[in-house]
Amino acid sequence: MSETPIEEREEAVGQAKRNNARARLIALLPLLIFGALAAVFLGQLLSGRDASVIPSALVGQPAPVLDLPELAGLTRDGAPVPALTNAALDGQLTLVNVWASWCVPCRQEHPLLMELAAQEDIQVVGINYKDQNENAIRFLGELGNPYDAVGVDDNGRTAIDWGVYGVPESYLVGPDGTILYKKVGPFSPETYLTELLPAIDAAR
Repeated sequence: MSETPIEEREEAVGQAKRNNARARLIALLPLLIFGALAAVFLGQLLSGRDASVIPSALVGQPAPVLDLPELAGLTRDGAPVPALTNAALDGQLTLVNVWASWCVPCRQEHPLLMELAAQEDIQVVGINYKDQNENAIRFLGELGNPYDAVGVDDNGRTAIDWGVYGVPESYLVGPDGTILYKKVGPFSPETYLTELLPAIDAAR
């Protein structure tokens, strides 16, 4: 039995309404997606989390092997600064700092490393990353040398083993060789006081 003209009109009107609703939904879809993304970003912003903090799978794990040559010609208190090997970390609370003379943020955080190096129960060692020997020595001659040992990572292979994202980067290593804390980017006075020093106190 065929539909009557009235039924046909009602079906056409219903189909038109459905088409209009579908068109409105499609038109609103980009706005809904934007709203969802904005809510995510706003949540991150209001959470108080530091967006620069990148989790590291190495935290809580044994530090990777260190077997780097010395920075030739570098001295401290008149004596050659030794190469950076596992023996340099053995049994000591240590901050391993990845740095380079061409790194502007390294220069900014350097006074804090000098301050830390003055403390008696922690040592600071450095991985000199893809740097020129004479430039690295000039950098430390100008700003001071906080490092008890420095290893040269010419090709960046050791930095890869340590999961380095970029320079500067720092790792607090416990006396048992376990990585306790990682900092991506330079220390500021605030992160030095609120992150690094509490991590050191906890390790003590």
